[in-house]
Amino acid sequence: MRIAVVGAGYWGINLIRVFHRMGVLSRICDSSTAALETLAKTYPEVEMGNSLEAILADPDIDAVVIATPAECHYEMASKALRAGKDVYVEKPLTLHCAEAEELTSLAERRRRILMVGHLLKFHPAITRLKEMIEQGELGRIEYVYSNRLNLGKVRREENALWSFAPHDISVILFLLNQMPIQVTATGGAYLQPNVADVTVSTMLFDRGARAHVFVSWLHPYKEQKLVVVGERRMAVFDDIRKTDKLQLFGKKIDLVNGQYVAAKPEGLPVALSQDEPLLLECQHFVECVEKRRTPITDGHDGWRVLKVLEASQRSLSMNGEPVQLDLVRSGEVLRV
Repeated sequence: MRIAVVGAGYWGINLIRVFHRMGVLSRICDSSTAALETLAKTYPEVEMGNSLEAILADPDIDAVVIATPAECHYEMASKALRAGKDVYVEKPLTLHCAEAEELTSLAERRRRILMVGHLLKFHPAITRLKEMIEQGELGRIEYVYSNRLNLGKVRREENALWSFAPHDISVILFLLNQMPIQVTATGGAYLQPNVADVTVSTMLFDRGARAHVFVSWLHPYKEQKLVVVGERRMAVFDDIRKTDKLQLFGKKIDLVNGQYVAAKPEGLPVALSQDEPLLLECQHFVECVEKRRTPITDGHDGWRVLKVLEASQRSLSMNGEPVQLDLVRSGEVLRV
């Protein structure tokens, strides 16, 4: 297999590293000559260039990996699919649900693989947490919250919601196996006009489950934490920890003399594989291309995340007014 990576920026260099490690990296494309010259020293056997058209015209290139700014995703992915290439697109798939639908339909008509880079769905901790939920270890899920906070990575072309939240929205939909029926979002723009640096999105699901996603690039320390509260147990995924990233907590609350008394639980670490999530994700893409299988993060999955992002953005622009999601399509059961 021969893969071309388009975009050698902050995240593209990680995709380049992993696909090269897998032995399938054939070409790197970027608009920066300086970046290509630097990469050529590390990967001298890989062809460098700045022309997407040259990649699409090359019959020896089987798949294209797109790691460019989000506003370029739709046009580049559309061209690659029409050229007969299988395509991996970093999150978000596009900036509009309508464009995601078009790409998904195009991939299906052309019988091409279309995969979105929702990395956390390949993290061993999330995979194990999903298994625990399905096996009933936590009981009925009542509440999920996710914090993705840091100081820096300030973007001009997208706000913190679109930059950070796709990861967490993807995981929450995956764990709860459904779409929210209502979304609210609030936030604040402090560095640039109309570009929110901090947002809090709240999702209401059928049967009363709720979730919130807090993202910010104006935070004094880095935090990447997901908490799942079930009726029986609670789980915490802390991706900043070096070890014991996933812990399971008991949930014992008794009514004593008319007062609720909670027993402070001890966290029990959950055994996990040490596989790199990005390697697992890239291996999945290659396997889907080779065996013509539908990725677990296909175009439909990308559309669902965009549906929540668009609703959150609409609520954000209305200063937190609730937005009901269109359930004609968004009520479909997620494939897991």
